[in-house]
Amino acid sequence: MPQTNASFSTDGDQVHIVRSTERQREMDKLPSPKTRRWVMRRKAQVVTAVRNGIISLNEACERYHLSEEEFKSWSFLLDSHGVHGLRATRIQEYRGVAE
Repeated sequence: MPQTNASFSTDGDQVHIVRSTERQREMDKLPSPKTRRWVMRRKAQVVTAVRNGIISLNEACERYHLSEEEFKSWSFLLDSHGVHGLRATRIQEYRGVAE
């Protein structure tokens, strides 16, 4: 059974118990679905989350409006060049190595 962590929220004069699962806590650490500026750290977080089973590839692509090809290029660049390979200003330099 997944571990839960109870916290409380109030809505007027009512108190609600809010439970968050471990998966939800990990999902909360991911970049916002509204992310438009993809810095290296955020790309690496998404790739790592997919690899660790926190989010599926399809979920990640839908959540962040990514193509599967774009996600796979992030994954390849992370494997080949580390986090710095995900830097947008270096993409041509690193892609030249892959071809």
